[in-house]
This record gives sequence, C-alpha cells and structure tokens, in this order.
Amino acid sequence: MTHFVYIMASRPNGAIYIGRTRDLHSRVQHHRDGRSVHTAKYKIKTLVWFETHDDFDTSLRRERAIKRWRRAWKNQLIHTANPHWQDITIHIPV
Repeated sequence: MTHFVYIMASRPNGAIYIGRTRDLHSRVQHHRDGRSVHTAKYKIKTLVWFETHDDFDTSLRRERAIKRWRRAWKNQLIHTANPHWQDITIHIPV
C-alpha cells in the first residue's frame, strides 16, 4: 500500500506542517476541517508538496528526516516542486 509524506502550508514561506499518511485525500480534508490543533491554529490548509513510498518504514524515516531539516531546505524542497506554492490536491493519485 502507498504511504505519503506531505507538507501543507498557510501561504508561501509561511507556517508549514509535515506529516505522513496512507490516505492523503482524507488527511488533507482533516487539516482543512480544523481537526488538527497545529494546522487550525496557524491556518495551514494548502497541500504544497508530497511524495509516495511503498512501505511504512521508508515513509517514517523520510518524514522524520525532513522535520529535522533547516527551514530554508524545506522551503527549497517545496519551491523546487511547486514554485508558486499552489494547492496540489488534484495531483494526489487515486
């Protein structure tokens, strides 16, 4: 089963949230509905980056690694894949 590591943002270079899930569509909706304290507090509602992994352990290691990165590296990761920080929910594989 596919596992996703993802980043959501409030605005370009604004507050971000890094997470991992097996159901990215429902997890994004969860954030948008305000059911996550951090994302609700900082108005983080835009999916700006994600990648897929084939197994739990790989996705967990990747999520933890990205969370330890400097903020500039995280911004660059997003900017490289999504220069305008637009919502990419429509690109989530079914």
